[in-house]
Amino acid sequence: QVQLVESGGGLVQAGGSLRISCAGSGSIFSSNAMGWFRQAPGKEREFVAAVSLFGRTTSYADSVKGRFTISRDNARNTMYLQMNNLKAGDTAVYYCAAAGQIRHMTSIPSRTKYWGQGTQVTVSS
Repeated sequence: QVQLVESGGGLVQAGGSLRISCAGSGSIFSSNAMGWFRQAPGKEREFVAAVSLFGRTTSYADSVKGRFTISRDNARNTMYLQMNNLKAGDTAVYYCAAAGQIRHMTSIPSRTKYWGQGTQVTVSS
């Protein structure tokens, strides 16, 4: 049973913006921190950003700080990642994730409980 579904990926030029979304079940959104990971070809999956259960706390990878903004709308069971000033190095499959706390997603190894199937983001230079 698919519980997290990403959307909004696509092709964008370097310097452009894109917003991707993650829709999920109420049971997941009502009790978990949410986050985004990405995986580029030939590379391991890496943490991108996370937001706490009620949206008061966020965490970002250094590579996206100041360019990406994570947010969530619990009434709509939806999470967003606004990506600005995109670079070719941001090209990857972006995965929605859920875990009890933000630190469960940033820890190595990750203790993420739920994963989406991913959405492709391609940045052309």
